[in-house]
Amino acid sequence: MSDIIRTIEQNLGKLPTPCYIYDKAAILQNARAFKAAFSWAPGFRDYYAVKACPNPTIMKLLLDEGFGFDCASLPELKLAEAVGARGRQIMFSSNDTPDEEFTKALELGAVINLDDITFIDHLPSIPDTICFRYNPGAERTGNAIIGNPVEAKYGVTKDQVVECYRIMKARGTKHFALHTMVASNELDGDYIVETARMLFSLCDRIKKEAGVTIELVDLGGGIGIPYRPDQKRMDIKKVSEEIKELYDNASLAPLQIAFECGRYITGPYGYLLSKVLHVTHKYKDYVGLDSSMADLMRPGMYGAYHGITVLGKEQLPSDHTYDVTGSLCENNDKFAVDRKLPEVREGDHLLIHDAGAHGHSMGFNYNGKLRHAEYLLEEDGSFRLIRRAQTYDDYVETLRFPGAPVEV
Repeated sequence: MSDIIRTIEQNLGKLPTPCYIYDKAAILQNARAFKAAFSWAPGFRDYYAVKACPNPTIMKLLLDEGFGFDCASLPELKLAEAVGARGRQIMFSSNDTPDEEFTKALELGAVINLDDITFIDHLPSIPDTICFRYNPGAERTGNAIIGNPVEAKYGVTKDQVVECYRIMKARGTKHFALHTMVASNELDGDYIVETARMLFSLCDRIKKEAGVTIELVDLGGGIGIPYRPDQKRMDIKKVSEEIKELYDNASLAPLQIAFECGRYITGPYGYLLSKVLHVTHKYKDYVGLDSSMADLMRPGMYGAYHGITVLGKEQLPSDHTYDVTGSLCENNDKFAVDRKLPEVREGDHLLIHDAGAHGHSMGFNYNGKLRHAEYLLEEDGSFRLIRRAQTYDDYVETLRFPGAPVEV
């Protein structure tokens, strides 16, 4: 961590603020370690959740490491196509999906992951491979973030799941996969192991009742990262060993194992760099940044914690208490509340940590805020622009002003 902070500090004059920075070397190292942990599993693949960081430069890095992509929209499918993904390198996870998006997914040969039994009749043709997302209902409890499965809009039920496979087998599908997603940002490895146990058991039930052999089990995403300093990273090696024991005991080989982790792969290795515009003293003390909730909405939306470093003051005591805020006309536009930091002054630079997933991708244009640039920190210490900042012309490009010709 100190190395990247030092590198950013040395380049502050070259980096516009606000901007996002991604650490290429750390992303690659983490991606390779994740793959290595499951190297025992035939054909293991992580379908990186494109929604976490839909930047084609990041996506191409991961594709070259053997990752696939979990897509949930037509633009995400097109991004995957643009970086070279095809066929089973793409999992299309349907969610109230327009028919034309199914058409594109089929064109790419993606694994179609249906969210509901009624979606079967919306498929424009019968795919060679089909997957269904399973919702276990009362059999499992979702974690605090994803909620209770019986309240979720996602997935086919326990009573529907076997019938889904019967229907697709009768219609001519040859290959079958199974998926679930019952956790988000989970740090307890037991939760992931129990998800594997549940799906392995369901594979057996589907084979007995539908005469269908599941060839691919996607355990979903949901593996979290330790945003808070008192949290510990999930022991992936231990999780892998316990899943392998279940796999071996059930004689499941050559069943393919997959995940759809996004946050776990890139989350810790992205940063939002901001400059302090104002330090104000009201009933509380406030640090006002040139970024806002429009750049990173997780704290304002979820009350999520992100670590903050005051660059150049890492060794000073955190003996001041601030709310760290942006400039939106919303009182929840706060990156931190009652955060202990070294004394902050106008012109200081703050680095917001763990923003490499669901950061820039969840940004928006409320209050006319423009989207900011993304940089990749290369392994040689240089910074490569991988998304330029949005301009006013970009912002108004789709608008039609009074007096302009009417387009039909």
